[in-house]
Formats: sequence, C-alpha cells, structure tokens
Amino acid sequence: MLVNDAKSRVRQIDIGGYRALVNSGEKFTLIDVREDSEWQAAHARGAIHLGKGIIERDIETVAPDKSTKLVLYCGGGYRSALAADALMKMGYTDPISLDGGWRAWLAAGLPLES
Repeated sequence: MLVNDAKSRVRQIDIGGYRALVNSGEKFTLIDVREDSEWQAAHARGAIHLGKGIIERDIETVAPDKSTKLVLYCGGGYRSALAADALMKMGYTDPISLDGGWRAWLAAGLPLES
C-alpha cells in the first residue's frame, strides 16, 4: 500500500510526541494538509493550510529553508504521511507526520480555530 510505503520512510509522532515538541520550545511549522472544506470547518490553532493537492507547489513560500521542522497533519495520518514523503523527495530534511491527525488532536482537546 502506498501509505505504508511512505510511512516506512517518514518520521511520525503521536499527540504525546507533539506535546513534547511544543514543550521543548523547538521551533516548527504546523501544516494542515486537509481539504479546504475541512480547514474552513475548524483547524489546529497556529496551523497554516497547504492542502495535500498543492503542498509541493506552495511549500517554498512557507518554508524556503529546507531544514525547517514541519509537522503535518490530516484527518488521521495518511495524507500527512504521503505529503511528508513528497517533501522529503523535494529535499526537506525534517518533515514529520502527526499520527492520528485531526481526530487525535480533537480527542486530546488541543486548541482549535475556525
């Protein structure tokens, strides 16, 4: 399966790992790769939106430095793994897929924007 292939190469963190990253104070960019309608309904506070369909085209406007730490999320962790894999192929060295994605974010009660 394409997603499992991508996940074999991509670094993934769960919500606990995400919280640890936030608490570390390390700088990163949170990117929502879901569809426009999903983003508009609600999204993680502080995230920027680059849907999976356009991220390869537009990522350099958001992260021109290919060493930028990027945490990507989608609904459950599949699209974000595929997007992170594509970014690695483009030369980005630190893309991370949030395992569990939006559903895990909601379940953890993390802050939202709409």
